Amino acid sequence: MSHVVVAPDKFKGSLTAPQVAAAVARGLREVVPGLDMRLVPVADGGDGTVDAAVAAGFVRVGRWVTGPVGKPVPASFAVKDRTAVVEVASAAGLTLLAEPAPLDATSHGVGELLKAALDLGCTTVVLGLGGSACTDGGAGMLDALGGTSFDGVDLVLASDVDNPLLGPHGAAAVYGPQKGASPEQVEVLEQRLAAFARRIGPEFADQPGAGAAGGIGFAALSLGARFRPGIEVVLELAGFAQAVAGASLVITGEGSLDAQTSHGKAPYGVVKASGDVPVVAVAGQCSVEPGDLGLEAVYALSDVEPDLTRCMARAEALLTVLGGRIARERVSE
Repeated sequence: MSHVVVAPDKFKGSLTAPQVAAAVARGLREVVPGLDMRLVPVADGGDGTVDAAVAAGFVRVGRWVTGPVGKPVPASFAVKDRTAVVEVASAAGLTLLAEPAPLDATSHGVGELLKAALDLGCTTVVLGLGGSACTDGGAGMLDALGGTSFDGVDLVLASDVDNPLLGPHGAAAVYGPQKGASPEQVEVLEQRLAAFARRIGPEFADQPGAGAAGGIGFAALSLGARFRPGIEVVLELAGFAQAVAGASLVITGEGSLDAQTSHGKAPYGVVKASGDVPVVAVAGQCSVEPGDLGLEAVYALSDVEPDLTRCMARAEALLTVLGGRIARERVSE
């Protein structure tokens, strides 16, 4: 009997990717007790990237760092051999704030995490961009690094967005409002970023990913970083290619499958990396046709529990129910 790969992203606001994978696996095993499964939780480079790395065998390293508004916060990164996975959201995430601080939030703590990884002797550093509270162009990060050399270090930007730093598709215009910025504040942030770019290196401002994480991508590119789609990086770290070889089914998913899913989100990356192996997805809710994403089917929590509040509160139990349904419909004993 061939095996099943369970490779979901997180359900934002409800469960981490490892929790989603475990819940689905419980449902599968309730129906097919001897089922051979490979659990490969994934992420798209945003929050949850460190969790995915830890699930793949990396060791979590904790540090206290400067939070987005200057107060110390507990953060962590992941290390295996001489590779580190650092997550912007861990040190400068929007979820760390009691209220938005669009003009004042800093990426300083991200630089502290990067420096900690280098101090451990890491020569490859994956920087997961996403979920940031700041729009400082990475100024705080560079300040924390204080001229630290990245010679001999492969710095990889992992992101699901490729926006430039400036302009109508840039960090301030597109993502500033999501971080609480008013139209007037967006203009202030744009002016700050433009001035910072002139000082650091305008040639990096238009590169893909420069506008990711409030412009942290721009600062990292100025240090010699290279940009890659986040899901591709995470799938490599997690050994997905090895896990999917010989599989009969892949189960992926995220909280909401929608029109944005095909633009760099984890489930779509899993579909592309699965080759000829059929892929189904679990989701909180789905607003697109499964075939549009290359999926055989979507199993949504909202089909079991229409009330969104109860759906989120009972996500773990409902995912187990869906795991059982997938086993009955898609897995042969």
